[in-house]
Amino acid sequence: MNTMRVALDTNILVYAEGLNGLIKKQATLELMQKLPQDLIVLPAQTLGELFNVLVRKAVRSPEEARSSVLSWSDSYDVTDTTAKVVIAATDLASQHRLGIWDSVILAAAAEAGCRLLLSEDMQDGFTWTGVTVANPFAATPHPLLDAILQSTP
Repeated sequence: MNTMRVALDTNILVYAEGLNGLIKKQATLELMQKLPQDLIVLPAQTLGELFNVLVRKAVRSPEEARSSVLSWSDSYDVTDTTAKVVIAATDLASQHRLGIWDSVILAAAAEAGCRLLLSEDMQDGFTWTGVTVANPFAATPHPLLDAILQSTP
């Protein structure tokens, strides 16, 4: 049985909401169905970013965006953005030249004990304190993601 925790970046949630077309939505939902639901972690930062994208880019009402955020937070484990996460994120941002908000997401994933962070926006294969960024849409899946997907029925 697989116990490898997997965090999702904002872009994965955005795709699942259908903001990048039907093909990307279907691919994302298929991927999420293959992942064990109890191993998926959402950094709180991703929920705030999702709300922002839904209101600003998808032109959904704040109430609709809030409903989506609540649905995501009800469905999956959410890990908080603590002071410890923010300090770690500033280290990550300054040492690796990542944006602060991507760094917060990666630091929160590390704090939650995740082994993978699924993201199409961050550098595929980048590893920091035990968390590896994997692009779930890469032509060749990252070996860790492949291992999870192969171990689930």
